[in-house]
Amino acid sequence: MSTGVCTAVVDGDTFDLRTGQRIHLADVHAPALHTWEGFMAKGQLEELVLAKIVQYFVVKQSDGTDIADVWVGGSHVNEKMQNLGYKYC
Repeated sequence: MSTGVCTAVVDGDTFDLRTGQRIHLADVHAPALHTWEGFMAKGQLEELVLAKIVQYFVVKQSDGTDIADVWVGGSHVNEKMQNLGYKYC
């Protein structure tokens, strides 16, 4: 498991670490950012990870982005976003 600090949230399922590494939440799919639902999803992810220390386990990589399971303080961020309705189908 790796650790980093989230410095930016890109959208409702992707964020950047201080190292410049981009993380996409595994098994999470948020609506497009230009929609109201996408804007809300981004805000929810910001509340969970922005400016926080995250722990993550990369399950695969795609186009320079690490797809990972992510935890903050023992809470599984992927599961929280899925419970909010952002499941990958």
